[in-house]
Amino acid sequence: MSQRIKATNSLRDRSGLLGVTPPSSGRSSPFDDNRYQPTGQRFVDDLEGQNDEHLEGLSAKVKLLKDITTAIGSEVRDSTVQLSQMNDAFAETSGILSGTFRRMNNMAGRQGCRWLWYIVFLIVVFWFFIVVWWFRR
Repeated sequence: MSQRIKATNSLRDRSGLLGVTPPSSGRSSPFDDNRYQPTGQRFVDDLEGQNDEHLEGLSAKVKLLKDITTAIGSEVRDSTVQLSQMNDAFAETSGILSGTFRRMNNMAGRQGCRWLWYIVFLIVVFWFFIVVWWFRR
């Protein structure tokens, strides 16, 4: 109850603070419709109720935005960790592959071109098995 009295007093104080003088007709609304005319405490209560409803709606929207931004922040942190792990894995794989290619080149240099003939022979045998399998179906 005391909040309503304070709200009514604050409405009066606001108009005095802002230097707004009510129109000569005593109406505070620029509309010509009679339903917008202030009728005392009931009008103030209606306005206060509408403000409370709007405030609750805004509070819900702010909470939703806060939850969304919190979720985005945690997703960004998780993605950063995953990207860091992927970067480490790719760096490790790059090291393994470069070592493998280096060893393969060393082996190829020692073997001469004999390894090339082995690869050609394996490819021919592979194609032979594919052709036989294809025609037997």
